[in-house]
Amino acid sequence: MKSISLPVFGLLVLTPVMITLGQVLFKLTSGRLTAQAGTPFYTVAFNPVFLLALAIYGAATLLWIYVLKTVPLSYAYSFMALTFVLVPLMAAIFLKEPLTIKYAIGACLIIAGLFIVQS
Repeated sequence: MKSISLPVFGLLVLTPVMITLGQVLFKLTSGRLTAQAGTPFYTVAFNPVFLLALAIYGAATLLWIYVLKTVPLSYAYSFMALTFVLVPLMAAIFLKEPLTIKYAIGACLIIAGLFIVQS
């Protein structure tokens, strides 16, 4: 495979980052639903945090399609493994969810695997 340009590589990393941000925002949306007992589920459609999460997911999808125009799917998709590293990390930072040593070991293995696949 020919080498990828720096902007395309940046998009390969940015897409999982955006997916991660969307996941954190979805979790925040769910917390607001449970905090207000008896709130109908359809009200989530009008929640600004939910709408922002959808917008970020939509933008990530458009960027992903652009990336796939120039990069083979088998190469690009391995970058999506970064979400398994980033989502728990961002949940710990923004949602105060705990991280464990098992997470740290798993995250290191995923990153090592990404380097192996991409070499």
